[in-house]
Amino acid sequence: MAQDMRGLISVAEESDIPSEYRGTPVGLLLEYHNLGRPFETYGHAQILIGMCMDNRKSLRIPANFAYIIRTGGGNVGQGGFYISYAVAVGGVRSIALLGHDACGMSGLAGKREKFVNGLVEGAGWSREKAERHFADSVPVHEVGDEIDFVRAQASRLRREYPNVQVAPLFYKIAEGMLYCVA
Repeated sequence: MAQDMRGLISVAEESDIPSEYRGTPVGLLLEYHNLGRPFETYGHAQILIGMCMDNRKSLRIPANFAYIIRTGGGNVGQGGFYISYAVAVGGVRSIALLGHDACGMSGLAGKREKFVNGLVEGAGWSREKAERHFADSVPVHEVGDEIDFVRAQASRLRREYPNVQVAPLFYKIAEGMLYCVA
């Protein structure tokens, strides 16, 4: 199992899957997406996946395998009720959080003018309203370093849901592959 300087673990074969994920829905997610495991049939979700709304990411998973929450930056901080629903009503006992490289929610301060101008020109907002919206929203939605962010989210969810397996994963856009985050 090879780990890079940032703690990303490549999953190129079944033996690369960390032992704590083998035989679990997280391990199956890695097998389906990275290793081309043939799809099985599911009657209900096995896992909750929290991932970014970015259109450059697509998962290779079978129908009914997962609940998926897609938000900017994969920030599930505001999705507590949805997570609780998937656990309490949906019965999932595994959560995979997917960060990714080149995320638009990283470095938001540098996107201020484009954001404000886009709302003024594209949505018909006043400049003042767009600037206020940006200023109010950035502190809640900025992810900073994508790998550190997914680690922190996983740590928080492990404390909130101690009986649920929470796995931080990372999607490399150019490769289309998932990595485990150590």
